[in-house]
Amino acid sequence: MAEMNLAPETGSSATSPGVSDSWLRRNRQALAPWLFLAPGVIFFLFYVIFPILQSFNLSFYRWDGLGDPQFIGMENYRELMDDRAFEVSLWNNLKWLLLYLLAIPAGLFIALFLNQTVTGIRLYKSLFFFPFVISQVVVGLVFSWFYDPTFGLLNQVLAWVGLGPINVLGDPTLVTYGIIIAGLWPQTAYCMILYLTGLNAVDPEQVEAARLDGAKGAKMLWYVIIPQLRPATFVAFVVTIIGALRSFDLISIMTNGGPFGSSRVLSFYMFEKALSEYGFRMGYGAAIAVVLFLIMLCFIAYFLWSMYQDDKGAR
Repeated sequence: MAEMNLAPETGSSATSPGVSDSWLRRNRQALAPWLFLAPGVIFFLFYVIFPILQSFNLSFYRWDGLGDPQFIGMENYRELMDDRAFEVSLWNNLKWLLLYLLAIPAGLFIALFLNQTVTGIRLYKSLFFFPFVISQVVVGLVFSWFYDPTFGLLNQVLAWVGLGPINVLGDPTLVTYGIIIAGLWPQTAYCMILYLTGLNAVDPEQVEAARLDGAKGAKMLWYVIIPQLRPATFVAFVVTIIGALRSFDLISIMTNGGPFGSSRVLSFYMFEKALSEYGFRMGYGAAIAVVLFLIMLCFIAYFLWSMYQDDKGAR
């Protein structure tokens, strides 16, 4: 009787691994992508999504980073409305947004020039590619020397044409534009790389058909080349807008927010309020970060929606 009672148990336990193995075999193709995506998704959740949610939560508190947080509701956001420094930073960010977009057409035209078979084209590509591989710290230092009112190249050139010296980084009305020009140098190189990659994917048959129809010059570029560069343009827009809104390193290297706070942007002002000598106001810095994130989200959502509508219309 004991052997008869043990037999069913042994048989049932022996069949369970077979059932699970067969389930894994049947669903192997469906599970494989999720297994490969899992590490990236986990990192994205912990290092992107969770900090964003934490910043939203922290913006409703008064906290110095050490003591107990004190819930104050929307008080940090109300203070932002009357903060003159926040207003200057927001206005400077809008300047960065508008002028930084010049990197996209500049990168396109440089890519069109480099996408030719001419003597020395490899040397030209290397020279235009060079700003992309150097760090923002080096760019900031180079342009600080370039703008220097005593020995800078800019003022030497102005002296040759009979113009007086200009202290770009010391003039509150010019300093933001000077830093933006410095930022455009590597950003244009990045957009150029995107468009060079996109030009390699342009359909030569469409170009040839357009030539047979008499299209050339600006018409060829506008109606044939640029529509095929839409994915590269989308990436260039998103990356350029994000770069303009989170501009921090050039400002820190070239002016440290000066003179008199006139070159601050939201990301730099957030750092000053949360982590600098202005009082370690973590909640107030988080409120500035939330405003910056929402501005960035609006632009990215608009471009994603536009791209979705274009793809939907193409179908």
